[in-house]
Amino acid sequence: MSQFIKTTFLFVSLFWITFSNAQNEAYTGHTKETISDTTFVNLKDYSSDFIYDMKYATEDNFLKAKVYDCAECFLRLKTVQALIAANNDFKKKGFKIKLYDCYRPLSIQKKMWEIVSNPEYVADPKKGSIHNRGGAVDISLVDRNGKEVDMGTAFDFFGSKASHNYTDLPKGVKSNRKFLKKIMIQNGFNSFDSEWWHYNLKTGLKDKVSNQKWECK
Repeated sequence: MSQFIKTTFLFVSLFWITFSNAQNEAYTGHTKETISDTTFVNLKDYSSDFIYDMKYATEDNFLKAKVYDCAECFLRLKTVQALIAANNDFKKKGFKIKLYDCYRPLSIQKKMWEIVSNPEYVADPKKGSIHNRGGAVDISLVDRNGKEVDMGTAFDFFGSKASHNYTDLPKGVKSNRKFLKKIMIQNGFNSFDSEWWHYNLKTGLKDKVSNQKWECK
């Protein structure tokens, strides 16, 4: 009888340890799955299907100044999810999204404002922009060969020709802009009338302005 009790106790103990470990594993997984959709994440950790040309990490921009220490695309998780969905739609047609800018810390917005204090070109940091909220991207498209699609102007061209409402453009260019806009809107983004490259996540407009910074590796 004593041996039976010992065996039973050992079996119950092993079962409880196994059950406890399983519970811990499930809890850990649950935690990862329930990350807030407003958390800032690196797009590269969620997809390798984007092309990057992060202009403000170089001097090749309208500021003629490097204002990011390194080229990273951080966004709120919900923006990343919507952007990946849009990119998947583009991939079905033989294209990929090319990124010029993503989340912009408020301190960088202030730095840009110091260089160009013109609200037509740079959002006043006192108000902040959707870029400072992690809900905006500046983008274009590339084809299967990695060639950038003709959108009529370069990124950050400040003139009427960059507007979605400008019609004096070749038919192909108008078609390219329309294609970009259609897919982005279908995936939860709004366009910005004066800049063909700028898209805001509709659900990101009310998020708070942030000054969260990323580490350069």
